[in-house]
Amino acid sequence: MMVSRFSAFLLSVICLSALALVFLPTAASAQTDDKTQQAIAFFNQGQDAHEKGDLAAAIGFYEKALESYPEFPEAELQRGNALLSLKRKEEAEKAFRKALELRDDWTLAMANLGSLLVDRGKLEEAETLLTKAIESDETNQAAVAAMADLRLRSKADEKVLREVLAKLSALSTNVRPTIAVLSAKAAVEFRLKDNAGAKATARRVIELDAKSIAANMILAEVALMGSDADLGESYVTAAESAGSVTPETKRLRAVALRMKGKKAEALALLQSIADPSDAVTDMIADIKDGDVADLTGLEAKVQRMPDDINALTKLCREFRVTNPLKAIEYCRRASILEPNELSHAIGFGAALVQAKQYEQAAGLFRKLLTIAPENATIRANLGTALFQLKRYAEAKAEFRWLTEKQPDSPAAFYFLGIAHDQLGEYMDALANYQKFLRLANAEKDKLDIEKVNLRMPAVQRLAKEKGRKGK
Repeated sequence: MMVSRFSAFLLSVICLSALALVFLPTAASAQTDDKTQQAIAFFNQGQDAHEKGDLAAAIGFYEKALESYPEFPEAELQRGNALLSLKRKEEAEKAFRKALELRDDWTLAMANLGSLLVDRGKLEEAETLLTKAIESDETNQAAVAAMADLRLRSKADEKVLREVLAKLSALSTNVRPTIAVLSAKAAVEFRLKDNAGAKATARRVIELDAKSIAANMILAEVALMGSDADLGESYVTAAESAGSVTPETKRLRAVALRMKGKKAEALALLQSIADPSDAVTDMIADIKDGDVADLTGLEAKVQRMPDDINALTKLCREFRVTNPLKAIEYCRRASILEPNELSHAIGFGAALVQAKQYEQAAGLFRKLLTIAPENATIRANLGTALFQLKRYAEAKAEFRWLTEKQPDSPAAFYFLGIAHDQLGEYMDALANYQKFLRLANAEKDKLDIEKVNLRMPAVQRLAKEKGRKGK
């Protein structure tokens, strides 16, 4: 968090200079004034470097400012922020503590230190600091956001979380709420199982910062809970590209892969996590319980207990690719038992696509679309069914929607390109083929890349011919 260039500090320097003129000899006064002005100059250079993202240079300038004028809380605070950005948390903590030591009533320093202490697991001390900061200034967005994080980490009960949410909601109506406040609000809403609220708030964060890891992870969770594997995976990819691959991104990607029937890939990903959480361990056990080697046992189980929803769900998912006709039956039975569970209906439709029963699949996904119009998995399956039925104009609309919602998905551009091509819309086909080639994976999409490269010269020629006729 940047502080504005100069404000309270300049006033303190002026006051210090005035006092020096009264109590010190003239030479000493001049020397003091030179030091303070030098400190200001270094601080401003640090701010410039900080704003440009040159954190190492910024830290150097802040330290020079502190050498010139050691009692400079703003420089300590900004030095701490720069150190924190470099993940040098222990040093950042010392800097924030020094800033607060120099100005013990500074709520901004309290919030920064409190937030870092929450991150480092020092919750008791953090709570004391954050409570004091909020009592002094209830509009302190950094402190309220950090307190929300603390409550989530300490697994506070619903009543406490709703009190925190009320404060976050009030701050989120400000003209310019911070990303931290909106991110905290989304996280609390998600913990309170208000998925619609969490989704809406996380989208506000994405509008401000498309690379927000926290917002993308919440959106991934909500999408996957809604059985939208494609959309969920796209948010996981966004989170990974903004930061790094973590155990949590691996877990969510594994959930998406499993929904798509790629159980072996999901299991391998989960087993690559060095220190698995309970959720990961449970998921590994659950996948292994439904292993292909155990499918016969599961089938025998549902013969004995026809209403075993867990077994039916596993059989619906696991047979989708290898034996879609069996999957159709198990998905149907699961849907009858839990008619309001969207994932069963989506699994049933996906099995219909795998079984090449495209007409029935298209009809089902049309109905599901009225229930969940933003579900990318429904859109992808509907587009595939329509495409296979050669209903290219209708398929085109679904794949266009997917390219708008998932601009990094090569498959959507590939099928959209073919749809335009089949409809004689060669300029549009050309544009989408080119986009596909830019996004495609050289190994994974090798066959499709070859097909497009073979087709491109003809499409270019047809586009030129159509352009000349149009003239």
